[in-house]
Amino acid sequence: MKARDRDDEGRARSARPRDGLGRPLPYGAPGVGRQPEGVVRRPAETVAEAQRLLDDGMPFHAHEVFEDAWKSGPAVEAPLWRGLAQLAVGLTHAARGNTVGGARLLRRGAVGLAGVDPAHGIDVAALVRWARELADRVEAGAVVDAAREAPVLGGGGRGRRLE
Repeated sequence: MKARDRDDEGRARSARPRDGLGRPLPYGAPGVGRQPEGVVRRPAETVAEAQRLLDDGMPFHAHEVFEDAWKSGPAVEAPLWRGLAQLAVGLTHAARGNTVGGARLLRRGAVGLAGVDPAHGIDVAALVRWARELADRVEAGAVVDAAREAPVLGGGGRGRRLE
C-alpha cells in the first residue's frame, strides 16, 4: 500500500496533479499549479486574484483564495469571504457536472451572502441573484462552463456581468 502524501505539518495532502476544476489527474500528468494556502492578502488583492482565477475557469482555486481571506481577515468580514468561497465551490461542482452539489452550494452561498453589505467593490445583491439563477439553471440540466459563467465581482473581469 502506498504511503499517503503529507505536508510538513503531517496533514494529508495528495501530490497528484489537479486540473483547473480541482479534479485529481493521474500521477505524472501535467496539471494546474495549486494555490498556496494561508496567504494573507489585502481585500483588493483577494478580489483581483480570485477574479483572475474565475476568469481562467478555475473556481476551485478562487475558492482557496476566498478561504484564505475568510480565515485571516477580520471576523466582521468572514460572512462575505465564506459566502464567496461557497459560490466558487458551487460553480466548481456545477462545472464538474455535479448538479445536486453545485446547486446546493450556490444556494448555500447565496443564503450566507443575503444581508451582507457590499464591500470591496463587490455587488453582493447581484451576486446573490446570479447564484440563485445559476442554481436554477443547473437543476434544470444546464451544462456549465466555469469561465463563461464566472461572475464579475467588481471592476474588471471577463466573466458574466451581474445585473
